[in-house]
This record gives sequence, structure tokens and C-alpha cells, in this order.
Amino acid sequence: MSDSSNEAAKRRRFEAVVGQYTQDLFRYAFWLSRDRAHSEDVVQESLLRAWKAFDRLNDEGSAKQWLLTIVRRENARVFERKRLQTVDIDNVDQGADESLSVKSNTDVDDVREALMRLEDDYREPLVLQVLMGHSTDEIAKIMAIKPGAVLTRLFRARKKLRAVLESDGVPAFVQE
Repeated sequence: MSDSSNEAAKRRRFEAVVGQYTQDLFRYAFWLSRDRAHSEDVVQESLLRAWKAFDRLNDEGSAKQWLLTIVRRENARVFERKRLQTVDIDNVDQGADESLSVKSNTDVDDVREALMRLEDDYREPLVLQVLMGHSTDEIAKIMAIKPGAVLTRLFRARKKLRAVLESDGVPAFVQE
């Protein structure tokens, strides 16, 4: 086979294996960063890294966990380099800044806001389990921690989420 046909075969295989997970990768990146543009950048860079390392993926069945791990590490890399913009709070126009505006008070918004207030160590496994449907073992592989640690974090995350919701006056419906 020529180099161009090898490259084309690799591209087709990559698209077949990785293409089905792009929405999940974006959703995960968004929950990690809380920023759409940042999430798009992280996913794009993660896909580039996955392309470069694709030949080393031995088990296509573990591709999703492999990709989520790449997204997680790329997100961390970006925040290591990133300098967050600061704003002089004395000069903020609350009416012009969308992030300061009052949002609708629906159950989904309340839970989303409470979830975003959790520390990353608790929010991440909860998002992976509840929103993305991963098992404890899969979460452990993605986060590079032991399954027991995942279970502990999930328990604490639910407890913290319930406390946040109750402190905001929202009836807690999070089950243990």
C-alpha cells in the first residue's frame, strides 16, 4: 500500500472510531470548563492529539475512555497556561453583562447552577456518571483514580449537591 492509501485508511478508521464520540467529548469539556468556546478549543486540540496517537490505540472498545482522558488532560493543560481575565468590579455594568443578569428559575437551571458550584473533584465524576452514563470502573480509568475513590466522590458529590440545593431553598430530589 502507498503512503496516501495508508493515510486514507487511517483517516477512515479514525473517523469511524472517534467520530461517534465528538458530542460526548464536547459535553464533557463543557462541564469541565463551563465555557463553550473554550470547550470547542479543548475538543479540537484533543482530537488532534488523538489523531497523532491513534496508532497506539490497541483496543477500539476503550476509545471513548481514551478520548475522555485526552480531553481531561488537555483541559488541565489549558488552565495551566491560561491567565484569567480580571474585571474591576467597581466599573461593572450589571445590565450590560449577560453573566450578571437574572436567569429563569427552573429546576434544570437550579440543578445546573448547583452542580457548577461543586468542586471539580466532585462535579467531574457526577457528570461522567449521571450525564454521560459511565460506570464506576470507566470513571476510574478516565480520572486515573481507584474505583473506591470514585464511589466516595460520587457519594460526597450527591451530598454536597443536596446541601447546595437546600441552602438555595430548592427541594432536594437527589437520591443517595
